[in-house]
Amino acid sequence: MLKIINIYKTFNPGTANQVKALQGVSCEVEEGSFVAIVGTNGSGKSSLLNAVAGTFIPDLGKIILDRMDITKFPEYKRAKHLGRVFQNPFTGTAPDMTIAENLTLASKRGQSRGLGWAIPKSVLKEFQKRVKPLNMRLEDRLENPMGKLSGGQRQALTLLMASWQKPKLLLLDEHTAALDPKTANKVIQLTEKVVEKDNITTLMVTHSMQQAVNMGNRILMMHNGKIVYDFEGDDKKRLKVNDLLSLFDEIRRKEQINLSTAEMLEKNYI
Repeated sequence: MLKIINIYKTFNPGTANQVKALQGVSCEVEEGSFVAIVGTNGSGKSSLLNAVAGTFIPDLGKIILDRMDITKFPEYKRAKHLGRVFQNPFTGTAPDMTIAENLTLASKRGQSRGLGWAIPKSVLKEFQKRVKPLNMRLEDRLENPMGKLSGGQRQALTLLMASWQKPKLLLLDEHTAALDPKTANKVIQLTEKVVEKDNITTLMVTHSMQQAVNMGNRILMMHNGKIVYDFEGDDKKRLKVNDLLSLFDEIRRKEQINLSTAEMLEKNYI
């Protein structure tokens, strides 16, 4: 279980560039849940994922993973408990190393590790077995450099690596946003298979309302650093893309009304 308790984070406090990224965010994610996080640019969705990943330490609040307080853990210390796939297909892997060498690193996540002169044939066979279901014909190209692969191939392998040891939590940070629609669909299908196979607790930030509606069992909608809607169970199942778009429009209208009211009050007191 993941518990996020009253998290606050302000970047560049006290300056003209101050950004209140997270403002009292709290939620609990049950083991095995697949949660989609949506919101407009600057809503705080990626900041929430980064707080959990350890990219920064929150100003206030706590993050508990499996009854372990990881709030102050540095990113490298959390890595053995978390898997993460980034938006950029070329992030999270070593481009100059081969597919096999990257998979070796993933298989030893959280352990003392080092690459020998050669990877044993038995290990290579295991890699082939696990890569073949990607249906990208990569099982016979394990000696190819990771950097020579297409974005879709690399993202599929990154997802495989992130979930290799069944992490306590899988973080997906708009992991299909940089892919063409056909490739993105393949990666989404693979995501569902990987998560379902090992029942991995997952947080997925996405701009795709279709993905949010179709995937997982819960949707969190964020705005101005806060969770403004939380749908799960039957409420989530009933949601359509147009429902989410209508909620975004409603949020914008309320924001415009509040802004207009504030301007009127300011003028009356000048």
